[in-house]
Amino acid sequence: MDFGLSLLTLLHLLIPIYWLGGDLGAFYGSRFMVDPSRSVPERLMALKILNNIDMAPRTTLILAFPTGFGLAAAKGWIDVPASAAVLVWVLGLAWLVLAWTVHLKHGPAGAGYKRVDIAVRYVVLAGLIGSGIGGLAGAIALPLFISLKLLALATCIAIGLLVRRQLVPLFPAIIALRENGPTPDGDRAIAGVIAITQPTVMVLWAVVLVACFLGIATPV
Repeated sequence: MDFGLSLLTLLHLLIPIYWLGGDLGAFYGSRFMVDPSRSVPERLMALKILNNIDMAPRTTLILAFPTGFGLAAAKGWIDVPASAAVLVWVLGLAWLVLAWTVHLKHGPAGAGYKRVDIAVRYVVLAGLIGSGIGGLAGAIALPLFISLKLLALATCIAIGLLVRRQLVPLFPAIIALRENGPTPDGDRAIAGVIAITQPTVMVLWAVVLVACFLGIATPV
């Protein structure tokens, strides 16, 4: 038994499990945040729980490529030196540290880290799209399923960036809730943001499931 390959396979399989599980937890928790019958401390606690749970899908999104790249190299699906897999892991873990720093640092202290994180996402998005299209066009030697999975991951990153934009009106509404208490306008603003983001997140779930199917079917 190849212990290293088995462990890498397990890690890659855990990606969609924690991704979808975390998203489902955040999806359910958002109901308590928008419930006007709950007290302000309860709603803010729901927001805190939602925000922490959401780090599971954010973490797995970042680890999806390093685990997949390493697995593809180990199984011979792509012809790259071992040093390339090591480099991908180093860069992936550096991005993961950055993402957690953004999560842990609030306000002005985390603004710079957040800008860097967003920039990294756009760079990775461009690289995934270019590689996926290059694989489909035959410019890069990639199996069909890997090219499609690269594009699926790119779609997930793009959806994540879209959700961030959709969430922008939520922050002033939460600040108003914390400082002034609930108001009809504030409750409508919070509920409106959640109503917009939930269908977007459901599309992301579908894309993750498609990527899982491609990994199982492995069409060449």
